[in-house]
Amino acid sequence: MNVNFKPEQEQFIQSQISSGQFNSIDELMNEAVKLLEQRVHRLEEVKRKITLGTEQIKEGRVTDGELVFERLQSKIQAIAEENQE
Repeated sequence: MNVNFKPEQEQFIQSQISSGQFNSIDELMNEAVKLLEQRVHRLEEVKRKITLGTEQIKEGRVTDGELVFERLQSKIQAIAEENQE
């Protein structure tokens, strides 16, 4: 496979290898592809959740936003208190 990069991308890649962040272009590209795969999977999951949420809204299955944020604040507060102990 032959890949052509823009000059600024090539410079960035070389700087990552020179700094020791990666040992080779292959290692860098493997990491880049892994991150791209993760991004694609997260995007698919977000789209799935949006579809599910849209269906729930159409069916009238909704929760008041204020209530959601109150619950979230309570959970955050409980976690913060646990971490202080």
